[in-house]
Amino acid sequence: MRSGDRVLLARAITLVESTKAEHQALAQELLQVLLPEIGKAYRVGITGVPGVGKSTAIDQLGTNLTAAGHKVAVLAVDPSSTRSGGSVLGDKTRMPRLALDENAFIRPSPTSGTLGGVTRKTRETMALCEAAGFDAILVETVGVGQSETAVAEMVDFFLALMLPGAGDELQGIKKGIVEIADMIAVNKADGDNVNRANVAASVYRAALNIITPTSPNWSPPVVTVSGKENIGLDALWGKIEEHRETLTTSGEFVSRRQDQAIKWMHDMLEDRMKAALRGNPNVAKRLPEIETRVRKGKLTPARAVDEILALMKS
Repeated sequence: MRSGDRVLLARAITLVESTKAEHQALAQELLQVLLPEIGKAYRVGITGVPGVGKSTAIDQLGTNLTAAGHKVAVLAVDPSSTRSGGSVLGDKTRMPRLALDENAFIRPSPTSGTLGGVTRKTRETMALCEAAGFDAILVETVGVGQSETAVAEMVDFFLALMLPGAGDELQGIKKGIVEIADMIAVNKADGDNVNRANVAASVYRAALNIITPTSPNWSPPVVTVSGKENIGLDALWGKIEEHRETLTTSGEFVSRRQDQAIKWMHDMLEDRMKAALRGNPNVAKRLPEIETRVRKGKLTPARAVDEILALMKS
């Protein structure tokens, strides 16, 4: 892992994604051993509605970064079917240059229905990529209307890509996303779209003026870019580096990382508690009957929870 072996990195990520108890134990042992190597990369979350050009922009941005000497890992979170659990996992075909770049690593992962478009194991996957020497981690989220707060809470910088000339630009602003974005980039600002992109950028700047930024040390900028034509992406990354320098100088960068570690702990605690609940034989035996009573209106959901918790203690 420390030597940057991409085959071993892929196997390690498969290990942390496994739901088997023995694999989980091995994965956590591996993460503990690699802990001194974790936390050295800059983590950037990138979101936007389908069709905004996330994959094209990331492919070009990542190629620019590797050309500048960076090692780039892209964690592309795919939408999963809520019925079958399947996912497309086509990001390697949508990022053709990075897929062939020896200084890049692309890992598509299904969301498995996780709110926010982020897999339950994204944090562990980021940590493994950092331990393998990747210094820029790009997390592409689904951007299909789910809360993107989850990814913002595990990255250092949150970038929202927007479309130009999409009618009333303000309708394209998801208030929750704009409130937590560290920068807004209007993509596809090329050809006949340049004027529309500039108008959209002006609208977003006006909207940001009435929103309190997430950091007292950073005012989110609005830029126009073209992933397809490689316009403005170097300037965009320059803003990201400026953000890191600003937050590092103020001490906010370290405190954010510490808060993220605590949030990670609590999220894992909830996962373990739910797993213990599902694995409890008393609960497994009585749960169908309790669910039937709730379904028929003979038991309130709150009382049902009380009964389940009592079963855990018995």
